Amino acid sequence: MKWYSQSFTYDDPWSTVALAYYLRYPNPYASHILSCDVINRTITPSGTLRTSRLILKRGILPKWAPKGIISRAESWVIEESDVDPHGKVVRCVTRNLDHVKVLQIIESVSLTEGSQGKTLQRSEAQVISRFGWGLARRIETFGITRLKSHFEKSREGVSLIVKMIRESRLQPFAIGPTGIIMDRSLTSYPRSAVVETPPEDVAKPTPVDEEGQRPKAKGWFPWR
Repeated sequence: MKWYSQSFTYDDPWSTVALAYYLRYPNPYASHILSCDVINRTITPSGTLRTSRLILKRGILPKWAPKGIISRAESWVIEESDVDPHGKVVRCVTRNLDHVKVLQIIESVSLTEGSQGKTLQRSEAQVISRFGWGLARRIETFGITRLKSHFEKSREGVSLIVKMIRESRLQPFAIGPTGIIMDRSLTSYPRSAVVETPPEDVAKPTPVDEEGQRPKAKGWFPWR
């Protein structure tokens, strides 16, 4: 098993970086990401937003890898995150669900509010291979090398989304007190402007008489 960690400081506030982190896919630096879907999202009793996402990634096999070591160079990854809007902390853990005997990578990322309105990101990862044949250490070394490149591209991708948010003409997004990500440009409108009025031709409930019976339709007769 091998370990790797890295820290980086963004010059933007925590709310902007936290939003950019969740919106980082797709981006030009993450062409290996094939899909990203939210499979569960809940608000915990403590007021944090907990999200699970299923991500499909495309990988690359080294030339020295034995033929047939894995059936396909793609991997399903589960991402589980927790956003604390009060303490201004994002915690995220990802791990691959398949090919775990050959190589399993467990990555944890935290985003915390730093000094002078900046945001600190700390990333840590465990790289584990149980393959055998004397290749476990070589596979782990390959995984660490790929991971370093991944961390760099991930940071560039988040920085790009941060820049897009900063330069956007829309008002900044915010993470509300309940942990729900929302757009201030929408919440600034009065309720009547965002709630649709039902059309007049919508069928209305059939009235009932004093005995609680619905009137019989004309032209229909009771079955004898």
